[in-house]
Amino acid sequence: MNELSIFIDESGDFGEYSSHSPYYIITMIFHNQNKEINSSIINLNKELSFLNLESLCIHTGPIIRKEEVYKDMSIIERRKIFNKMVAFIRQLNIKSKTFYIEKKHLTNIVDATGKLSKQISLFILANYDEFLLYDAIKIYYDNGQVEVSKILSSVFNALLPNSMFKKVMPKDYKLFQVADFICTMKLIELKLKNNMLSKSEMAFFGNTRDLKKNYLKTIKKLEWT
Repeated sequence: MNELSIFIDESGDFGEYSSHSPYYIITMIFHNQNKEINSSIINLNKELSFLNLESLCIHTGPIIRKEEVYKDMSIIERRKIFNKMVAFIRQLNIKSKTFYIEKKHLTNIVDATGKLSKQISLFILANYDEFLLYDAIKIYYDNGQVEVSKILSSVFNALLPNSMFKKVMPKDYKLFQVADFICTMKLIELKLKNNMLSKSEMAFFGNTRDLKKNYLKTIKKLEWT
C-alpha cells in the first residue's frame, strides 16, 4: 500500500495584528511511508539519552526563547538539543511546505482562513497527479486550533477523497516535532527579512550569517516547490 503521511503544525493566532504575532503560519511535512526513517529516529533518541533527555518532546520555539522545560538550561545546552534536531532533519527523506499570511493586511478571521485555504488548495491542485499516486493520505494534526482543523478538513476532504485525519500527541511523533521546528524556523526567516528578530532570538543564533548558512539553508532544501 502506497501511503503518504502529512504532519501539520501552526504558528501564531487568528487575533488582531501585533508585533509579537505578525504572521499566521501553517507547515506541512510530507513523508512517503515507503521511505524508512526508523533508524534516524532511534539515533536521535540515543543522542538525546546522552543528554539525559530520553523522553523529551522537542519544542523549538521554547528552546530558542528559554521557556517551558528549557527555562533552567544554559544556551549551550539548548543549542545542543537544537543542533541534534537539525542533524536528524538532514537525514530524512521528506518534503515540507509552508503557507503563511501577514496579519496586518487582513480584516477579519474569515479573510485569514479564506486566504490560507486558497493557498493550500492551489498547492494541492498544482501537485494533484502526485497526490493521486497514493492509496491513502493520513493527515496528522493535534487539533491545536479550531480554525486550522476546519481549513484542513474542508480542503483535503474536497480535493483528496482518499485522505483521513488522525489526532496526535506531539510527543508521540518525531515528524510532528519536525513540523514544529520548520514552522518556527519559517517564522524566524520572515522576522529576519523584516528586521523583527527579538533579543532572545538574536542571542540564540549569534549572528545572521550563521542563522542563514547553518539553519535556514537546511530547511530550504526540504521545500516542495
